[in-house]
Formats: sequence, C-alpha cells, structure tokens
Amino acid sequence: MRLSKFLLHTTKDITSEAKLVSHQLMLKSGMIKQISSGVYCWLPLGVKILDKIKCVIKQQLDDIGSQEIILPSLQPLSIWEKSGRAKEESDLKSQIFHLTDKKQNKYVLPPSGEEAATDLFNSSVQSYKNVSNILYQITWKFRDEIRPRHGVMRAKEFLMKDAYSFDINKEGALLSYEKILATYLKIFKKLELEVIPVLAPTGAMGGNYSHEFHVLAQNGESKIYYQNELLEYLKGDNFSLKEYEKFYAKEEEKHVSENISSLNILQSKSIEVGHLFYLGQKYSKDLNCTYQDKDGSFKFPEMGSYGIGITRLIAAIIENSNDENGIIWPDSISPFKLAIINIKVENNECTELSEKIYDKLSVKYDVLYDDVHSSPGKKFADIDLIGISWQIIIGPKHAKNNSVELKNRKTGATKILKEEELYNFINDI
Repeated sequence: MRLSKFLLHTTKDITSEAKLVSHQLMLKSGMIKQISSGVYCWLPLGVKILDKIKCVIKQQLDDIGSQEIILPSLQPLSIWEKSGRAKEESDLKSQIFHLTDKKQNKYVLPPSGEEAATDLFNSSVQSYKNVSNILYQITWKFRDEIRPRHGVMRAKEFLMKDAYSFDINKEGALLSYEKILATYLKIFKKLELEVIPVLAPTGAMGGNYSHEFHVLAQNGESKIYYQNELLEYLKGDNFSLKEYEKFYAKEEEKHVSENISSLNILQSKSIEVGHLFYLGQKYSKDLNCTYQDKDGSFKFPEMGSYGIGITRLIAAIIENSNDENGIIWPDSISPFKLAIINIKVENNECTELSEKIYDKLSVKYDVLYDDVHSSPGKKFADIDLIGISWQIIIGPKHAKNNSVELKNRKTGATKILKEEELYNFINDI
C-alpha cells in the first residue's frame, strides 16, 4: 500500500478527555475517530489491527474444532426475557439497548449472545450424538454505558469474540472449559501479552464458575491477587485446570486475605481482556433447549460461555507496548509487516530504489510505502507512531550505493544492507 493512497490521518490535536496512553495513541495515529460519546469510527489503520487480531483468534479456535457462526445483532426481546437478563431485577437490564419496529415488535441490541446461541442450538440439534459443539462468532456488541470512558476500553459499541459450548454432562462441559482456557493462553501468547487467569464472579451472566484473563497494567481499572509461582506455570505448554487450581489467583471480589500469608501473594492493577463462564443448565433450562438422550428422554445440555473483547484488547496491548514515540505492535498484529520510508521523493536514486524494493517485497508481504512529499522528521515520526515492526529507510547517501538502512521499531537497532542482503534478511525473519 502506498501511503499517498492510504487514509492515514495522524494528529497531535486530541481531546483532553483522553487520559490513558492507549486512548491518546489511538487518536494520534488515526486508528479511531470519535463520532459521539462512547462510539467510534474505525479508520483503515485500526481495521487492519482488528483483522490481524481476528485472524490470530480464529486460527486458534479453529484448531480445536470450534465452528464459526454469526448471530443477529437485532434480537427479539422475548428470548432475553426468558433468560431473565432483560428483567428489572437483572444487573444487565439498564445496559441493554431496546428497539421497537413499525409493527411494535420489541428487540434488543445484544451485549452478548447466550440467548441467541442457545435458541440456535435448540433448533439445530436434536440428538445426543450431535451435542458436543463449540460455536463462536466475532461481531459488534452494544452496551449502554452510563459513563463511557478510556476510549475503546469502555465504549458503547465494541467488537467481541464470543463462543458457546454445549455438552451432554458437567464433565464434558468442564473439559470444553479447560480446552478454551488453554486456547486463550495460546492466543495471548501469540499477541505477546502476559495474561493471568483469575477466579472471578459470574455477575449477570449466571452460572457458578468463572475465570477472567487479566493483563497487568498501571492504568488498569481492575485489581487481581495471584501467586508469583503461577507465572512460571503459565509459561509452560501443557495446561490443566487441576494443576492451575493449586495456585492462588483471584479477582478482587473473590479475594480473601485470611490464611494466605504464606503463599507469597502479589497484587496488581490490571485490564480484563477475556472472560470464561461455566453456565451449567441456566440458559438451556430458561429457553427450554433440549436434546434427546440414548434412552429417548429429553435433557438440557450443559453450557459454557467464553468472551474476548477485541477492541478492548487493542487498548490493553498499547498500554503495555509503547514508548515516547508511539505504539510498538507485536509482530503478529503489526498493521504492515514492513514500512519503506523514501526520505527524499524528489531524488531519482531514492525513488528508483524505493520503487524497486516496494515492487519486490509487496508481492510477498504487507508493505506500507511512504511515497509522500514531506519532511524526513514527519516521515519518521508518523511511522514510529503507528508502530510498524520493521522500517526500510532509503535516503540519498545510501541509495547511491544501492543500500538501505533497516530499523527494528521495538529495539531501535539499525543496520546498513545492500539491496540483495535486504531481501535475504527479510525472508529470514
């Protein structure tokens, strides 16, 4: 992609309401644009990040046999009333957007998809032979936040991956739960995030077993308590709930200070980026979702629900990966793999070499080529701000020798390479 054709609007002029580094950098880099309180437009740079994260998540979920679906964003109020989450006494009631169509049919814009997923499963699966399934979707959700804040961290509209497991008994449901928990650890490892799963309250979702995934962050809204030894365990490749539960790891509401003085408990502010719920038969009973068992009787499936807030996750990544110059993206989700910076577009040698390298590399890689007439300072500042992992810098001094300067955004390390050496190095990394 040529920068002259790419809708990238970097700016220093941002709202004073942007208190978090992530909110500031997302506005400065032109990833998002606020259209109203808690509602944002996502520009091409932001969409590329969303797509990269979606790819990481989908690959890991597909690897464990999950199947992708898309549930409607316009859902009948009736199924939410059946589950009880749209009733006055529900904690979620005040956060649900309600709509009425011309025929006076009532709908909601969902903050999650338990009701619709249960209803879909009930109409699609009849026999015990087909019960064990994990279904997931990546769609926009809605929550009527009273006080939206911190940019996309707490917005009224957000992109979420939500998954739902259905099993014939509790043992199977907990195996699905464990499988998703282990998969989440792989997802976050791919995103170069150190996360800590902690026991958490179930809240308005229901069920009686729940874990949240937290990223340690100085500006986090949550607080978690955990054993330092847990961090070493989570670095391993083999995860089991039985082993995990030997460690102390709890969200603030679940934390109990008595009798744990000998456990070397750490506490930290954090950002929640994922949540798992063992739901049991709550939704299957509420929505009368059944399957026919071997003996001909009808039974309620055991369910689990699993979410990752993708837009929120982006903010958490930026909070943990930035410097004074801007964002530093993990390699797996860098919006472009490479940036080519033509320092002097009007110089024939610079432009010829830049064009040649762009033509060769863009066939294999996602490349942003800065072909815009602007000062070197502006070029360097913008590319650093948007956080592309590798920068190929082409100026008059090196271009006359058919050489370039290669810079790593994360480390700041640079090296001078001949053109052919550059191709070999890029292919190797």
